[in-house]
Amino acid sequence: MSLRGPLATGKLLLAAAAAGALGGVAGNPADILLVRMTSDSLKRPEKRYGYRNALTGLVSLLKEEGIKGIYRGLGTNTARAVLMNISQVGSYDFFKATLLKRRLPLVNYQFQDNFSLHSVASFAAATCGTTVCSPADVIRTRIMASSAQASPIRIVMRSLREEGPMFMFKGWCPAFMRLGPNTVLMFVFYEQLKRWWSSIGHTR
Repeated sequence: MSLRGPLATGKLLLAAAAAGALGGVAGNPADILLVRMTSDSLKRPEKRYGYRNALTGLVSLLKEEGIKGIYRGLGTNTARAVLMNISQVGSYDFFKATLLKRRLPLVNYQFQDNFSLHSVASFAAATCGTTVCSPADVIRTRIMASSAQASPIRIVMRSLREEGPMFMFKGWCPAFMRLGPNTVLMFVFYEQLKRWWSSIGHTR
């Protein structure tokens, strides 16, 4: 990914934000079912949702909570998706450009625009993305796991009171274990496809 100037950077981040927002809206019902089904076993039997699969879960969700139910936590989920895309794309380009310009301290190593650079920059982008999105991820999970009408502000205030500010980074390690490989593979494949496409253009 090679950005040229602030205009190109702005356009790329805007596109990433728009894609994240659309993905957050489209995937909201599935995210609710995922959160509830994966956390169901941790609840007391009388408080479990008991969804047998995604289809029956969606039917139960609509029957019990209506159309509003499938958009529970939509604002937080969309914000999380936007933050995820912007933090991944923006930080990857930043780390890549920085590593190309400067030598690594202590070892005095200079990266070239190759697989090693793409891997290191994407790993750093995954770390940045996980950290930036962690608060929104925790809040949206708690909203979606609840069947009560709980606002994000109420959930944040209660969690701060009961757990302290570090509650926003609960589950950071599992989130990174999921996002890390995804981010590395995404950007590495992107760079290889971009290089392959450029080589095709030059041979024409």
